[in-house]
Amino acid sequence: MIIKKLKQSYSVKTLCEVFNVHRSSYHYWFKRPTVINAETVKLRSLVSEAHAASNGSAGARTIADIVTNQGVKLSRYRATKLMRTLGLVSCQEPKHRYRKASQEHIDVPNHLGRQFAVTGPNEVWAGDVTYIWTGNRWMYLAVVIDLFARKVIGWSMSLSPDSKLTGKALSMAYESRGKPKGVMFHSDQGSHYTSRKYRQLLWRFQINQSLSRRGNCWDNAPIERFFRSLKTEWVPTVGYRSFAEAQREVTRYIIGYYCQLRPHQYNGGLTPNESER
Repeated sequence: MIIKKLKQSYSVKTLCEVFNVHRSSYHYWFKRPTVINAETVKLRSLVSEAHAASNGSAGARTIADIVTNQGVKLSRYRATKLMRTLGLVSCQEPKHRYRKASQEHIDVPNHLGRQFAVTGPNEVWAGDVTYIWTGNRWMYLAVVIDLFARKVIGWSMSLSPDSKLTGKALSMAYESRGKPKGVMFHSDQGSHYTSRKYRQLLWRFQINQSLSRRGNCWDNAPIERFFRSLKTEWVPTVGYRSFAEAQREVTRYIIGYYCQLRPHQYNGGLTPNESER
């Protein structure tokens, strides 16, 4: 009813007079119980079932296909509306587009040049950020790896992929390794690594910066392999139920499994901890 749409801008009395509607009739219409037809009830049930069957991974397009294949025609548009009404979201990974570096970005060369084999600890560290589903939103994980034994030496988790996140991971690495000097730190060109705040942290720790070429993930291959191992070996397909659970499980993977128990091909079958001894 048009009066309902316009009543935020005009009084009900004025609108009823303009449209020649008795106010008692409007109030009766407004207070009437909402009737949901049988078709909508059935569709809501089917959408909920399809979403549950996918462990929360199905989006509107997939749900529309599932329901339609069951013999009940459902468009993607209506599936989207029904999911919104039911509070359902897909936990499939979107194409995350991190912010491009602003004018703060400086011309830092790729000093590493894919020379991932180093002769000792604390020569070259590498860092990157990935994302993990945590019930109703994405959690961002920043890690720092020492390339000598592929050991994870610093990490941080947050709901925002910013320089505060990456800075915490770097600070943890710096402290846990005994504040070494002359380390090279390699990463991509994300704004969380090229911001003034992050560069100041590198300067304070006396760490030299190296950046991958724009859009070339192979320039940081070791850390990409770590993320792949984490997600295929440990993280459930549909992510975790909460941020706290994700923090606990990711930390358990890094400390208790990846560095301590998991043999690494690069280390000749030794774990990162064993390889550094």
